[in-house]
Amino acid sequence: MNARQTAALLFLSSVWGASYLFIRIAAPVLGPFPLMAGRVLIAAGALASVAAVRGMPLSLARYWKRLLILGLVHAAMPFTLIAMAEVHLSASMAAILVAAQPLFAALIGGLFLGERISPKRALGLVLGLGGVGVLVGWSPGSIEGSALAVGATLAGALSYAAGGIYSKRRLDDAPVMTLALGQQLSAAVWLLVPALLTLPRMEVSLAAVGAMCALALLSTALAYLVFFWLIGQVGPVRTFTVSYVIPVFGVLWGALFLDERPTLGVLAGLGCILISLVLVNDVRLESLPGVRRAPRLVRGDGQTEPGTT
Repeated sequence: MNARQTAALLFLSSVWGASYLFIRIAAPVLGPFPLMAGRVLIAAGALASVAAVRGMPLSLARYWKRLLILGLVHAAMPFTLIAMAEVHLSASMAAILVAAQPLFAALIGGLFLGERISPKRALGLVLGLGGVGVLVGWSPGSIEGSALAVGATLAGALSYAAGGIYSKRRLDDAPVMTLALGQQLSAAVWLLVPALLTLPRMEVSLAAVGAMCALALLSTALAYLVFFWLIGQVGPVRTFTVSYVIPVFGVLWGALFLDERPTLGVLAGLGCILISLVLVNDVRLESLPGVRRAPRLVRGDGQTEPGTT
């Protein structure tokens, strides 16, 4: 990867890591459903504008049934579950828990799709689950007894994993802008009525509205454009290494802007989960950003997608 591509990967990691910061600011004020409905509608408007300016072809009518499923499983459900959780959880905690998404993808593949789970992957799954246990068990002050919030975050990660697998198996032939825009529009279909029924009754702060706009424009619309550009430039294997940097930025932004001090449990859980991701995804040296491919090294399989929010 050259300097421009590496910078794009770090930018993508930072804005997806910042999404947990934005959600933590806006969700308690706007409510999970209105926040996420606003997110997908603003992002859809931005993506539609880009498609119109660039003259990019869209095939929404051809894929609308599959896009409705994708919008529910890969956007509306995980977005809302994570927003619900972040009313109680810190941004740092949510970012690390959602990093378990590739572990769920490997587990789904092994249990339901007949994919082989090697001893190395099995060790990674066990270590990842242990990392979640360490994270939750050693950080009671960060969770304040909100077991449901932790469960909602993990359910969101599971939904991301299922949606990523569905996208690969049922929408592999769809143009990238059709996927990006169609997912946001489909999510809006699912979220609009619950959002209208749960509009905030309190005074809405400028900070919450600004966080929602940043979440939509930076962490959704712009992030997906950079993501698809990177896939075209360096391929999916190297692009998916973004999964390993997102929780680091999530912890960093929480510490800088929300005064969330990382505890020993947070750091230990983060370390366990990151190591488990390397084992589960069989990451090889040449797939890492900034590392040139050696002639005898073999590329990793890259079968999972990053856990975004």
